[in-house]
Amino acid sequence: MSESDAGGRESGSGSRVSRSVEEFVGQLRSFTDRARGAVPFSLPRLPSPPGALSAAQLRAIDRAVRSQRQQIAAMTAQLQAFDEQLAVFERILDPLVEWSATWARLEESVADLVRRPGDPDDGTTPRA
Repeated sequence: MSESDAGGRESGSGSRVSRSVEEFVGQLRSFTDRARGAVPFSLPRLPSPPGALSAAQLRAIDRAVRSQRQQIAAMTAQLQAFDEQLAVFERILDPLVEWSATWARLEESVADLVRRPGDPDDGTTPRA
C-alpha cells in the first residue's frame, strides 16, 4: 500500500461510503424489480412514512385508552349505585328476618298448646 493510496482513502473515504450505499440501494432496487416480475400477484403498497404512521397509531391508542378509562369510570359508578341498593336491601331484610324468627317461635308455642298428647297429628301415637 503506497502513501498515495492511503491519502486517496482518507480524502475519498466519504465518497466511497456514499458510493457503496448508492450501489447497495441500486442493487436492492434491481432485486425488488426482478422479484416483482417473478411474483404473479401485485405486492401491497408500502404504508405512509413511519413518522406519520406512528403518530396516527398513537392517536388511536390515546383514544382507546381514554375510552376504556371512561368505561371503567362508568362501571365504577354503576357498581357504587348497586352497592348502595344492596345496603338498603340489607337494612330492609334485617327486621324481616327477625320478624320471621319471632313468628316461627310463636307458631311453635301455639302448636304446642293446641296439640294434646295422643293426637294423631303430634307424632306420639303409635300407628296400627
